[in-house]
Amino acid sequence: MEKFIKLDGLVAPLDRANVDTDAIIPKQFLKSIKRSGFGPNAFDEWRYMDHGEPGQDSSKRAKNPNFVLNQDRYQGASILLARSNFGCGSSREHAPWALYDFGFRAIVGESFADIFFNNCFKNGLLPIVLPKAEIDALFGLTEHTPDYRLTVDLPAQLVVRPDGHAIRFDVDAFRKECMLNGWDDIGLTLRHAEKIREFEARRRIEQPWQFA
Repeated sequence: MEKFIKLDGLVAPLDRANVDTDAIIPKQFLKSIKRSGFGPNAFDEWRYMDHGEPGQDSSKRAKNPNFVLNQDRYQGASILLARSNFGCGSSREHAPWALYDFGFRAIVGESFADIFFNNCFKNGLLPIVLPKAEIDALFGLTEHTPDYRLTVDLPAQLVVRPDGHAIRFDVDAFRKECMLNGWDDIGLTLRHAEKIREFEARRRIEQPWQFA
């Protein structure tokens, strides 16, 4: 998992509450268990004019000009601005995979569904909860300021606006440590690789019948 320390990124606003995981990545794209390749189908039913299916060349599909993430000004955004209860619905881990593959590294919102919130941390995507008043202000600034950017400082736990206004956010200490070091569940296990090898070697001596 890629380390997350400090991000200066373009902001894209998705001004909808209760965005569920089926909207983030529709069910027909869940056949693969690889973490990559889902970006072209993130928000598929909102981004494109046709119904998407696995294997389609999304670069040749007609895009919905009214969907905010299709606007030229938000191309290359790495911070998604969201409303309340983002990521609700089914618990598919493909949702943070799709958002990460799309290019987002942080989501700043009013609130998140619990399972989605947890899955984000396990996949290098930082979900940040801010008060509604701050979110309202950020939506206004993003929509009325071309190329609006934010700085997300994870060590300091701050979201900093271009005008210098800093907003503190809470994050669990263990999750913060994992994000800073790039540790997903596999990475956490591999930190103890030497002890695991020692255990297996000892087990071969003490219980040789298991290896016959």
